[in-house]
Amino acid sequence: MSITTVGTNVPPIVWQSGQPVLPSEAAILAGVQADINTAFGGGVNPSLQTPQGQVAQSETAIIGDKNNEIAYIANQVNPMTASGAFQDAIGYIYFMTRIQASGTVVSCTCIGAVGTVIPAGSKAQDTAGYIYASTASATIPASGTVTIQFQNLTSGAIPCVPNTLNIIYAAVNGWDTVNNPAAGALGNAVESRSAFEARRQQSVAINAVNSVQSIQAAVLSVPNVLQAYTIDNPLNVPTVVGSTNYPMVANSVLVSVAGGSSAAIAQAIWSKKSLGCNYNGNTNVIVYDTSYSQPYPQYTVTFLIPTATNAFFNVQIKNNPQLPSGIIASVQNAIIAAFNGTDGGVPAYLNSTIYSSRYYAGISAISPVVDILSLGLGFTAPTANAVSLPFGIDQLPTISASNIVVTLV
Repeated sequence: MSITTVGTNVPPIVWQSGQPVLPSEAAILAGVQADINTAFGGGVNPSLQTPQGQVAQSETAIIGDKNNEIAYIANQVNPMTASGAFQDAIGYIYFMTRIQASGTVVSCTCIGAVGTVIPAGSKAQDTAGYIYASTASATIPASGTVTIQFQNLTSGAIPCVPNTLNIIYAAVNGWDTVNNPAAGALGNAVESRSAFEARRQQSVAINAVNSVQSIQAAVLSVPNVLQAYTIDNPLNVPTVVGSTNYPMVANSVLVSVAGGSSAAIAQAIWSKKSLGCNYNGNTNVIVYDTSYSQPYPQYTVTFLIPTATNAFFNVQIKNNPQLPSGIIASVQNAIIAAFNGTDGGVPAYLNSTIYSSRYYAGISAISPVVDILSLGLGFTAPTANAVSLPFGIDQLPTISASNIVVTLV
């Protein structure tokens, strides 16, 4: 009985150092054409316009697609290129999961009777109908006014412009009014591939304790946290940090964080900070050590909830009859996208400086006929003429279209 040996002229995938090297589609096509020619005994017209040419092209496309899928699967074991379920699996090694979508965070001024306790989870509504919940409990002081952080219960980058979160949704005895003097820090969609990988690299510190990096990683892993910044003062004397000279007591840690449950944030900080290390901030939360039997030892953890701080832009565009319609709104949207990082770049962040040059690319991309004459920044509209704007550790960067003045010159 004769044995037929089946071969092919199609070049295979070559593996080099564990990585696949794919043959070109031209090489695959030549191999498929050679196979067809052999199968029919030679003399087959190789023209791609013939029926056999069409078969060769289709088979080449099928082989090429499968090669690409094999390369894709092979690349998923690399944390730098993994995505989707494969990236999630790599994250599980570090006991981390992908951050789900979070709601916009807004700082609100609440007015009411002195001594009134506004519990965590108290609800307010904006003029668009969205419901927000307070992230921490607060007591109205002698001034009758207290600033409380609220977070949208609907996830995503939903804007909250100034003076629109002004309805008390669920009444609390003694709480009279609520209003947001500044825009909210936009929420986010489900964590992207690049953001997840950046956090995974940071999260290798989460298994450690007694370090700034471990505290930062633990806080960022708290659900609904949008931004966090952690710094310590190892000196035996007080110091100040950031552009606002925020004070830090001796031998202490300062954690500034926007979004998320205050109770969960405090627990994350307490689980990672050094023994005897002092705290800084404006929010106090009691944490219980449940490793003992009751009554549990309790500790007061202090951290900083930053104040929403508006950035103002003053943009001058050369007037041109060829400018697209709605150019002013387009410029405002481009600046907002860059500011919030939804353009794929780095967003404005706690304790960081933003530069006017960061915003040129998005504006220029609107149209080739857009010429930027100047782009100024500032914390107030009349002085929006600087090329850089430093946000302090206690300032949560926020932006709204009403803060962006676009002039055609």
